[in-house]
Amino acid sequence: MLTFLAFGFPSGMQAAAKEESRALSLDDAVRIGIEKSRTLEIARLDRDMARQKIRETWSSVLPQITTSFTYTRTLKPSVLLFPPGQGLPSMLETSSDNSGRASLDVHQPLFNLSAVAGIKAAGIVRRMSEEAYRNTEAAVIADIKISYFDALISKEQLKLIEQSIARWEESRRDTRAMFRQGVAADIDTLKAFLSVENLRPDLLQAENRVVTTMTKLKNAMGIQADSSVVLSGKLGLSSATFPREIAAAYREALDARPDLRLLDLQVKAEGEKISSIRAERFPVISAFGKLESQTAFNDNIHPSDSVWPVSSSVGLQFTLPIFTGYRISSQVEQARIAQLQTRTRAEELRANIRAEVEVKLLNFSESQKRIDVQNKTISVAERSYKISLLRFREGIGSRLELTDAELQLNKAKTNYLQAIYDYLVASTQLEKALGRSRAEVASQG
Repeated sequence: MLTFLAFGFPSGMQAAAKEESRALSLDDAVRIGIEKSRTLEIARLDRDMARQKIRETWSSVLPQITTSFTYTRTLKPSVLLFPPGQGLPSMLETSSDNSGRASLDVHQPLFNLSAVAGIKAAGIVRRMSEEAYRNTEAAVIADIKISYFDALISKEQLKLIEQSIARWEESRRDTRAMFRQGVAADIDTLKAFLSVENLRPDLLQAENRVVTTMTKLKNAMGIQADSSVVLSGKLGLSSATFPREIAAAYREALDARPDLRLLDLQVKAEGEKISSIRAERFPVISAFGKLESQTAFNDNIHPSDSVWPVSSSVGLQFTLPIFTGYRISSQVEQARIAQLQTRTRAEELRANIRAEVEVKLLNFSESQKRIDVQNKTISVAERSYKISLLRFREGIGSRLELTDAELQLNKAKTNYLQAIYDYLVASTQLEKALGRSRAEVASQG
């Protein structure tokens, strides 16, 4: 299995251009899509954002240390006025030309239930981001796989039309030879010609589908539209196994679906939010300390000669809300309502999962049965066409009989191809409905 795929051709390097045209399997497409998908990149960034929010919530219980320094230059000094007639000067300057203050403040929360609940909620949010990433990854993988199958079936459908044209071309040559021998009529040659030409529009449409499906595949993988991609995969049965009973499949989906896990975690996170809001009614106790030094001196004194007396203090701060204007009770009720909404959405999702799993499982089973039926039909249709062609060449069969045999053969091959495609799509959709991870799918594939 070749796993190399490059994007963009360096100018003047023919060898490098050839390397970029290597075959691409389904596993390669999924791997490259996971690396290049812009949708997944956004999900990865959301996951990183959640991790940083956890660090942010821890700041509410960790010590806060700040320092500051202030320098003041006196432009016009402050004065102290004295009443006249006391034998004192009328005013006295009370400020120095220069002054400075340096301080170091430390604040450490000792008891804050709201902050603790916030930390718990942040941990749940991180797990939610992981499940959200898994959910996005499952959607991207399913999209890539179905796009890959679309590209494969479009190429196979093109081959079927080309084979049909080749058969009609052979029949037209036989008809001309029989016409020259006087066995076939002129109308038979015209019908043979029309049979070929009527397939030309189908051929053009099939060629266009090949191009468009390849473009959609490249877009799903997150690579450039002008990248050279050659598919090495084939439409065929996979080795994936699924539960036969709907109840077993439903249990597997309930245990593994990331979107359901996401909602369950959201219910827990909203419960922690309720606890955090309620905790605002409790007191907050913090310890603090301060170290400070200040000085003041005039311009005729060198700064190094100034005095910097140091002062320090420590203490405890007790804060208790008495009345908040019903803010806390209102926020608690809002959080409760939000939690009930999420629970309702989770129950609705469980019901939808039950219906989705049943439908996908039935589609998968139906596609398997169609494959078995169409596989037998193809062999019969091929035999019928060979007999009809032989009868026509020997002059005992009609053009109508040969035309009908050709149509039946083409329809049998088309139906079989469609059944294989539907089987692969149903398998991919069932994997997603069951919540199977990329690792589980790879081990079964």
